[in-house]
Amino acid sequence: MPAEVAPKSSIFCKYVPFRYVFAVLGSIGIAIVYGLNIYGIIMAQMVHDDKPYIAVYVVLSYYCVYVVSQIPLARVAEKYSAKWVMLFSVAINLVCTLLTPVLTEFHFGGHILMRVMEGIVGGASFPAMHVMIASWAPPTERMVMSAIIYVGTNLSIPLAGVLSEQSGWESVFYVMGPLGCIWMVLWIIFVQDNPNKQRFISPEERQMINSSLGTELQEDHHPAVPWKKVFTSVPFWAILIAHTCYELNHWPYLIQTSDYMKQALDINFEAPLLGLYSFTVIFSIGFSILLYCLQNKGKVSATCARKITTAIFLFIPGACLIFLFCIGYLQNGAVTIMSVGFVSMEAMFPCFLSNHVDIAPNFAGTLVALTNSAAYVTSSLVFLSMKFVIAEQKSIETHRIIFGFKIALFAITFLVLIIFGSGKEQSWNKNEKNEDENITLKKITNLNCSFDNFDNINSK
Repeated sequence: MPAEVAPKSSIFCKYVPFRYVFAVLGSIGIAIVYGLNIYGIIMAQMVHDDKPYIAVYVVLSYYCVYVVSQIPLARVAEKYSAKWVMLFSVAINLVCTLLTPVLTEFHFGGHILMRVMEGIVGGASFPAMHVMIASWAPPTERMVMSAIIYVGTNLSIPLAGVLSEQSGWESVFYVMGPLGCIWMVLWIIFVQDNPNKQRFISPEERQMINSSLGTELQEDHHPAVPWKKVFTSVPFWAILIAHTCYELNHWPYLIQTSDYMKQALDINFEAPLLGLYSFTVIFSIGFSILLYCLQNKGKVSATCARKITTAIFLFIPGACLIFLFCIGYLQNGAVTIMSVGFVSMEAMFPCFLSNHVDIAPNFAGTLVALTNSAAYVTSSLVFLSMKFVIAEQKSIETHRIIFGFKIALFAITFLVLIIFGSGKEQSWNKNEKNEDENITLKKITNLNCSFDNFDNINSK
C-alpha cells in the first residue's frame, strides 16, 4: 500500500480546491506539449520551404511514433506514476525543441530525429492526464475537470499562430521555453498522482474525493488489462467510433472549410478562426459547468449528460454543414454558419473525450491510447486522400461531395453514441483478482472460526 501523506490545512486550501489546481496546471502542460508540436510543424514548413517533401516527412515522423508510443506509455502511467510520465513528456519536448535549430543546420536528419523524440513523449500526454483525472475527479466533476485540462489544446493553437505571425516562428519557443520551465517546477511541487499522496490539500477535500471514488484505501496493485473484455465492450466501441469520427471531421472540417471559403467564396477564414479558438475555451468550460450543476442536483445522470453533449457536439456541426451545402455562394451566411459549427464541435471535451474515465477508471489511460491511436491513423489516411481530391478538383461541387461525407459521419456517430454510449462503470473495470482473493480469505477465516468452535466444545 502506498504511504499516505498527512494533509496540511491552510487558508489557500479552504478557498481553492486542490483538484482544480491540478486541472489548471494540467491544462498548461497540455498547452505546452501541443504548442511545441505546432511550433515543430511551422518550423518544418519554414526551414524546408524549398524541399516540401522533407517538410512532409518531418511532420509525419512525429505522428508515426506518437501513435506507436501511446499504449506502452499509458501502461507505465497506470502502473507507476502518471505525474512523472507527464513531466518527462513536457521536459523532453522542451529539450528537443531547443536542440532542433542547431541540429537542423547540421543536417535535416537531425530535425527528423528531434521530431521522433518529441512524438514518442508527446504520445504520453493524453493517457497520463486521463490516469490522473481518474484519480482526482469526483464522478460529477469529470466533465468540468476534463474540459479545463483539454482546452489547453485550444489555447496553444491561437497563441502559437499569433506569436509566429507577429514576431516570427522563433518566438514560439521563446515563450513556451520559459513557461515550460516554470510549469515543471510547479508540477513537481504541487501535483501528486492521487489525493492520498498530496500534502497541500485539506482533509475535507481528500475525504470527499476518496469517498466519491471509493478509494479510501489505496492498494499497491495494478491489474492487467482485460483485453478481451475491452474489445468486446459495446460502450468502449462507441467511444472509439466517436473519437475516430471526431478526428475525421475536426481538422478536415477546419482545413477543408477554409479551402472552401478561399476557393469557392473568396473568403479568408483563417483570421476569425484564431479568435474562435479562444471562444471555444469559454464555451467548453461553461457548458461542462452547467452539466455538472444538473448532475449534482440529480436532474440528469452521467449517461444522460454524455448524451446531451453528444447532441451538441454532433447535431449542430452536422446541421451547419447541411446549411452550408444549401446556401451556395452567400459569403456572410457561410462565415456565420461555420463559426457556429466549429464552436459547437468543442463540446467534445465534456463528451466522449473523458468518457473513458466513466466506463473504466482503472484503465482510462490505456483506453484513450487505443481510441486516440485508431483515430489518428484513420483520420490521417482519409485526410491525405481528401487533400488529393481537392487539389485535383477545386469546384464547389467537389466540396459539396465531401460535405455530404462529413454529414453522414456526424449522423453515424450520433446514432452510435446515443444508442450504445454509456456513462456507467463497466464490470470488467473491477479488480477481479483481488475479489477472488478476498473470497478465498473469507472462506479461510470462516474455516478457522469453525475450528475454534470445535476446540471450545472439546475443551468443555
